[in-house]
Amino acid sequence: MEISTKYDPAQTEDKWYQYWMEKGFFKAKVDPNKEPYSIVIPPPNVTGVLHMGHMLNNTIQDVLIRKARMEGKEACWVPGTDHASIATEAKVVAMLREKGIKKSDLSRDEFMKYAWEWKEKYGGIILEQLKKLGASCDWDRTAFTMDDDYYDAVIKVFIDLFNKGFIYRGLRMINWDCEAKTALSNEEVIYKEGGEQANLYYVNYHIKDSDEHVTIATVRPETILGDAAIAVNPNDERHAHLIGKKAIVPFVEREIPIIGDTYVELDFGTGCLKVTPAHDPNDYEIGQRHNLEVIDTINLDGTLNEACGIPKYVGKDRFVVRKEIVKDLTEAGHLIKEEQFTTRIGRSERTNTVVEPKLSLQWFIKMKEISRTAHQVVMDDEILLHPPKFKNTYNHWMDNVRDWCISRQLWWGQRIPAYYYGQGEDDFVVADSLESALQLAQEKSGNKSLTTADLKQDEDVLDTWASSWLFPLAVFDGFNDQYFDQESGKIINGKNAELDYFYPTNTLVTAPEILFFWVARMIIAGYEYKGDKPFKNVYLTGIVRDKQRRKMSKSLGNSPDPLDLIKEYGADGVRTGMLFSSPAGNDLLFDEKLVEQGRNFANKIWNAFRLVKGWDITHEAQPEVNAVAIEWFENRYNQAKAELEDHFAKYRLSDALMTVYKLVWNDFCSWYLEWIKPGYEQPIDEATHAKTLDFFEQVMKLLHPFMPFITEEIWHSIKERSEENCLIKAAWPETKDFDQSILDEAELLFEITSNVRNLRSSKGISPKEELDLSVKTDQEAVINKLGSSLKKLANVCDPIITTEKPENCFSFVVKSHELFVPVSEEIDVEAEKAKLTEELTYTKGFLKSVEKKLSNERFVNNAPEQVVAMEQKKKADAEAKIASLEASLASLS
Repeated sequence: MEISTKYDPAQTEDKWYQYWMEKGFFKAKVDPNKEPYSIVIPPPNVTGVLHMGHMLNNTIQDVLIRKARMEGKEACWVPGTDHASIATEAKVVAMLREKGIKKSDLSRDEFMKYAWEWKEKYGGIILEQLKKLGASCDWDRTAFTMDDDYYDAVIKVFIDLFNKGFIYRGLRMINWDCEAKTALSNEEVIYKEGGEQANLYYVNYHIKDSDEHVTIATVRPETILGDAAIAVNPNDERHAHLIGKKAIVPFVEREIPIIGDTYVELDFGTGCLKVTPAHDPNDYEIGQRHNLEVIDTINLDGTLNEACGIPKYVGKDRFVVRKEIVKDLTEAGHLIKEEQFTTRIGRSERTNTVVEPKLSLQWFIKMKEISRTAHQVVMDDEILLHPPKFKNTYNHWMDNVRDWCISRQLWWGQRIPAYYYGQGEDDFVVADSLESALQLAQEKSGNKSLTTADLKQDEDVLDTWASSWLFPLAVFDGFNDQYFDQESGKIINGKNAELDYFYPTNTLVTAPEILFFWVARMIIAGYEYKGDKPFKNVYLTGIVRDKQRRKMSKSLGNSPDPLDLIKEYGADGVRTGMLFSSPAGNDLLFDEKLVEQGRNFANKIWNAFRLVKGWDITHEAQPEVNAVAIEWFENRYNQAKAELEDHFAKYRLSDALMTVYKLVWNDFCSWYLEWIKPGYEQPIDEATHAKTLDFFEQVMKLLHPFMPFITEEIWHSIKERSEENCLIKAAWPETKDFDQSILDEAELLFEITSNVRNLRSSKGISPKEELDLSVKTDQEAVINKLGSSLKKLANVCDPIITTEKPENCFSFVVKSHELFVPVSEEIDVEAEKAKLTEELTYTKGFLKSVEKKLSNERFVNNAPEQVVAMEQKKKADAEAKIASLEASLASLS
């Protein structure tokens, strides 16, 4: 088989992905004879296109699923997309605007028709892009959170939670998105890192029937018109005498009480707080305690309404009014001063508009009781977070969990199944159809003459997260009628073969910022409906940032197009580039050079393969030096395999990749192939060649989860294979024991070789010139064993064992061995002393760091036995090297 001189990623990737798809290698089914391994994708928004965060997240998932598949497990990776109510509706509204159509001019059904057309056209783009990355999802299982079955599941859960008393409708202070014109949950309000600059305005309020005034400080002077009181701390000697008096609101001249409330901090601001119950959650609570009037002056679109009392402000945006009222306050003498400061400003996660606190009638889920089990199982490590530092974050959030506002004032989404039949607050029923609602309404009201025409369904839809929290259950049809017992509100165990087989899933890979949006809520739903966790492990990725540590985003223009990267560097190159520096939970500082390094790695593998396949073969006996090299690489491979499994077990995927990278680049390409490589135009013995190709196969197996395309190509280029004999389905290598003494001897060999090569380089000695080598050692047998390998790798004569340092030679120390290379020229003694002194200083520093680690009782008691043993060996080697270096320096004095 002729091998191309250059690896072509594009051709290879398209060919093999299509082949895998045609053969159905990604498909999963219930197989009682196999262990299941399942992952559900964090469903990307249908509005989305592939970005760098997706690249990292889905590469990690694919690595895990490909490894499991090779391990003989029934690997099932379920893809899907989220309907993303706010984001998608905004996209559809923008599309309609371009056509000259207003949403307000459409009926709900007309709008939904346009929304579905948009979804069908754009909604699957990101999943197609993931195929370019090599994502081996079971595409036949692709789910969408507005599919009919999924929609029904969401409605069933709403009805069930309502009947259990977890869902209620109430007038509460909520977060309002003035641009999307919908309520938001607390978790959908985001704050910029480091805060934002804002102005603090100091305003005087006159005291009725007095020459006195009080000064308040506010960042929102436009809300002054909705003030209901001034609050002071009753323990504040400066202001306690004012309690019970009246203050005058500027411009509207409304009298408001001055009240005492310990919420006001004595040492913050002026000590006087304007209380605006309609526009601040803390003010609302104060208002409830003191029975204050609620004056809502801001419309749903962020403009001021008639309740503000000033006609010229009515209909203007809140931020326009802010500028005008500051000017008017100044002219009227009410504004004392303004100053800049940094504060937290809540913004909508979807539209980035400043969130407006509003009192609104919304639907909520009571979270305290329903989340109790989900809290405990993470604290008890029944579900493991990787890295575990996020347990503290999770604990804090679950300890302080608030009721979840689940209603959204939108049309795109699952419509709330509540039906109203009267004007009273409680005149509604919750049902899965209009017919069922009528029956319930007649029973509840006692009015048998009610008809469907008397019922009106709630206009709101559910929060997107109130559908995606069911994802691990719904994608396996957990809520279908034959599997879900509506009376008990539980999924029936033992009926749904797929759910019982693939649930709980094994690993969830997601971003820390949705630990509560999605992860915690899926855990809640899992225990509520299946009585079991939805996943065993949660791998929390870091944020992809640029070299300036800025989060990558389109708005900053600092995010490359992932498809352009794949086109230039190949999918394998991009996958490895993303993983090179992405330890779990830590941010990835993306640099395109990492992806370039990934491509170079692919080229290195290809060139190494071409080298091996290009050797002529002889039937002569295997040279001893090749047998030694083979023995070493077998042991090194087994050692690397053990390291790899340890990294996978601890979800250190970046370290796992680096283990394989070093095995391939350093051990296989740089040392092993150099060790066995025949002389120029000379053949290699058949036994060594066959074993080397076998090593290539084994290495490709370890590398396949990370670099699926080039490894599959090489797999089929090594020898002719059947259609089904693909690397994607090949057996994952077993973990075997290794002989540490063989690895130690090779490490000595490589270090001596490197020193000789460095000597040649620094002294301008040709690599072709054979050098003499003398060794002062107490391990003569080891040096003699390495003799033939040293001759080949370092181009030296058979090492000569000596007890004295030869005259006129360069020397260096490796572990406890002192080595000498005689030369004809005079040695610069001072330069040699300087070199040895520098090496001695470094080795002493290294020894100090090892001793510090070994003196740490926590490390010694908790680290694996082999790790401690390795540190002790490092200490012994360093001590021996120090002794040799000191002896060498003494001989030069």
